[in-house]
Amino acid sequence: MKQAVFAVVCAAAFGMINGMPVSAAGTPRNPDTCSMDLVKPIPARAVKAKLGSRFVKDILRVSGSARDAAITDQVLAGNIPDFLRHLIPVTFNAMQKNGKAVEVTICVTPDYMSVGAERDFVRVPMGLPAAAKIADKLGFLLPTTKMVDAIYAQAEVHLAPEPMTPGAQMQSTDYFIRHNKTINQQRDKSGLALTALTAGQKKDLVLSNRLRSKPGRVAIYGWHRMNGEAIQPLSTVHGEGYADYSHGVRLVSMTAFVNGKPTSLPKILQDPELAPIVSSEGPINHSRRLVASLR
Repeated sequence: MKQAVFAVVCAAAFGMINGMPVSAAGTPRNPDTCSMDLVKPIPARAVKAKLGSRFVKDILRVSGSARDAAITDQVLAGNIPDFLRHLIPVTFNAMQKNGKAVEVTICVTPDYMSVGAERDFVRVPMGLPAAAKIADKLGFLLPTTKMVDAIYAQAEVHLAPEPMTPGAQMQSTDYFIRHNKTINQQRDKSGLALTALTAGQKKDLVLSNRLRSKPGRVAIYGWHRMNGEAIQPLSTVHGEGYADYSHGVRLVSMTAFVNGKPTSLPKILQDPELAPIVSSEGPINHSRRLVASLR
């Protein structure tokens, strides 16, 4: 078992976007940027809601769309651990063509979508239609590949990827449970609260223009090694319903901030100047409509 390693990222290398320097590390994090108002659409967790271990036991022999439906029902009913309601700011700094500095901040969940309580939760891989339904219903988007890279760069807790033996069982609930246990064993060694931004433990379901050019597919990316390199390049090889133990759903609020001003993230993703700051593909037009169409 690889040991968990955590690090607070203080700086990042600069790159260029449309001739503009950009830093994925951003400025020091302001914990007040992403207020609880952004998670108001998520229902409160019921006192008698299932714990994560109980839920996955109930769906142990369930797979595919039936399992996704069960997961979606739990999440949309608010059965998620409290720490996922504490969004974390991830900031991008860039220089516009007019020479003015611009800062874009997105608000993301500190870990991947999970079912259960803070003391007993399980990270739940799911197909794209289920992920898109959850995101759209709760007022979120999926991240772009560039956002995934920035999240990793700015994470307080970096976990080493833990691949499991490949095969048909990769899509089983049993594999989900075993991988979740491995992640928790790593995560616990960091000593940091569950609200600390954590990355490296899963591949991300991502937002990409490829979802338009290749309908019926899921776009996945990430699973960064400790050196910052992603194991999984952007891929649409799998059908939209595919999910295995290595996949995770991290949500990004539709409210972002440009130079501190609340701004619609879908509008940012359509803006020719701002979109390249948060998307390596440039503009992703009508991103909310795209997510809604994937349900």
